[in-house]
Amino acid sequence: MPVDFLTEKQKLNYGKFSGQPNDMQLARYFHVDENDMAFIAKRRGAKNRFGFALQLISLRFLGTFISDLSLIPINVKSFIALQLSLNDMSILANYGQRETTKREHAALIRKEYGYHEFGDFPWFFGLGRLLYSRAWLSNQRPSLMFDGATSWLIQTKVILPGATTMLRFISQIRQRADSRLWHRLSSLPSDEQRRKLETLLQVPEGRRISQFDLYRQSPSTVSGPSFNESANRYTKLKEFGMQALNLSKIPPVRLKNLARYAGLISMHKIARMPDSKRIALLVAFAKTYETIALDDTVDVLDLLIKGIARTAKKIGQKKRLRTIKDLDKSALILADICALILKDETQDSSLRETIFSRVSKDKLTASVATINDLARPDDDNFHDEMVQQYGRVRQFLPSLLQNIKLKALSH
Repeated sequence: MPVDFLTEKQKLNYGKFSGQPNDMQLARYFHVDENDMAFIAKRRGAKNRFGFALQLISLRFLGTFISDLSLIPINVKSFIALQLSLNDMSILANYGQRETTKREHAALIRKEYGYHEFGDFPWFFGLGRLLYSRAWLSNQRPSLMFDGATSWLIQTKVILPGATTMLRFISQIRQRADSRLWHRLSSLPSDEQRRKLETLLQVPEGRRISQFDLYRQSPSTVSGPSFNESANRYTKLKEFGMQALNLSKIPPVRLKNLARYAGLISMHKIARMPDSKRIALLVAFAKTYETIALDDTVDVLDLLIKGIARTAKKIGQKKRLRTIKDLDKSALILADICALILKDETQDSSLRETIFSRVSKDKLTASVATINDLARPDDDNFHDEMVQQYGRVRQFLPSLLQNIKLKALSH
């Protein structure tokens, strides 16, 4: 089986030294304690003790035995030789001249330190349960599952299998989780819903693309017609009735990932899938894209309202700029009259005569009318200009009221 999902680094590092361990790793994984030393001392000859010790610490660090001890980094050999009080590391070349020596030593190490083979029960079963849980609940990437499985095997003293065996095992686990997901999802809709979902993959007469492809398309513009199309898309997806299905036993992440996959592949590829996988994918698509369509519709509405308010404000500001000269003129007249009133020299008995001698009653009345007409209160939000935008609102308001159910936020 090809190692499709592994990176080059993972392929090179699996069961091998990827470089020289640092000082912290040497102290943690390559220290030979008293029990280790007593066990190693039972081997006859310095070369056997040296090779035996290297086999032991390699298994402890890598999770597997090293067939070619020359591949062990030099700082590891030096660290072990120092602990064994060996001055000549060249004696390692004579270790394992008989192939049975390495096998016998490996068997002794497995028995003494409690290591197990990959296929032994319950370790094989335990790893399978762990990986299956990750595959089912989170759809974890296979490369991460590979790293997690490797760490688990090393921690539980299970000798690493070959890379191909591990890859095949992970692929089988993922396939089991996928099959379970497809079976559960495809069993949820009724026969009528299944038939309706199948119509997504059909190309209506007179059109070039299927409804499936149409529903995958998000709005590309902000306008009344665009909102109506988006609201219609949401309504059509809602008619499949996926919200009524009991999806409590389906991990949300798996549903989301399946819908994302549906949004990327072609309709023709989905049509060629087995029944359970095809229906499961369509269920995930209809359910997830119904929510996406609603979000898109609300986003278009939000941008549309902001655009209308921005336009109304701009119109109001332009109108105000055009009338500011008349407003200033009338305001200055009233300011002059107010200044006259505030003068202490002005007699109350002759106030009206004094004012009208400066400004005629008709002109003063006209100035007051101009200010009342042009001046805006502090809380003015360009209401009149907003009303003038009703023509744009009318394009999408019926669709909004008919298709979108609005609710107040609760605190």
